[in-house]
Amino acid sequence: MDDTPDAGPRGWAAHSQFSDPGEWAPLLRAAPADVAGLCRAVHASVTHYRGAAGSYPVERITEVDTRWVSGILARLAGRGLRDLSGLPEADRFVGCWRDFSLLFVAALREHGIPARTRIGFADYFAPDFHHDHVVAELWDGGRWRRVDPQLEPGDFGFDTQDMDTGPSGPFRTAAQVWTQYRSRAIGDEAIETFGVGPDVPTRGAWFVAADVVMELAHLHGHGLLLWDVWGAWDRSDLSEVDRLAALLLDPDAHRGELAVAFDDDRYHPRGHVRCLSPTGVERDVDLGA
Repeated sequence: MDDTPDAGPRGWAAHSQFSDPGEWAPLLRAAPADVAGLCRAVHASVTHYRGAAGSYPVERITEVDTRWVSGILARLAGRGLRDLSGLPEADRFVGCWRDFSLLFVAALREHGIPARTRIGFADYFAPDFHHDHVVAELWDGGRWRRVDPQLEPGDFGFDTQDMDTGPSGPFRTAAQVWTQYRSRAIGDEAIETFGVGPDVPTRGAWFVAADVVMELAHLHGHGLLLWDVWGAWDRSDLSEVDRLAALLLDPDAHRGELAVAFDDDRYHPRGHVRCLSPTGVERDVDLGA
């Protein structure tokens, strides 16, 4: 991905280490380039590890820790996928919302269309909780069009393939939520409804702040797993989170400043992360390997 300030939206047309399909590029080139068709293709190739995949053997659930699109496609190709037209439920890649969006973005980039993943919180999975989530954006006619490729069109009360990107939209970026929290539009009690789930402690202001840093990484081509942790940023320095969030509210306008911020050792993984997998396994990961 081209991080230079003058690259504009075209900077998000190039593959990153995470979205590069490698030898499996023909699978993405054969995929539809239109949003509706590509959403159907992705939806028919990936299943969520908390959904139907919950009945899969344990060794299949570990697929959720696959970071690279090339690895996702290699698994799918090994099960007979030839054109991203979909597989039977039992043969689909077992992933999470990041994988739906990253595969969607990778296919668009393979077609030369600028696209990126966005980290934030969805209001549409539960009535009283805002789940951490990943969606995709593509450059479409002079604007960024927000899409949730995990969702079936018509199942929700909004257009899942052209979502409102404003501060009251169904999906809000981590930067939007943090800014609303710091301006008191979201109170201390309400911020506890933003996180992984209402029944786990990974939620609240500290979690939103961590997702601001995750958002910074994803916008710079590091489409890390949502349970990857890294860096040495001071989680008590709320003014620094404020600074990053303010830039991330309009990443196109602050491309240069964001690139400088991400080059900081506090926020750049430098090739190593600690994976806190939902499978229960914790390990250090060398991204270069």
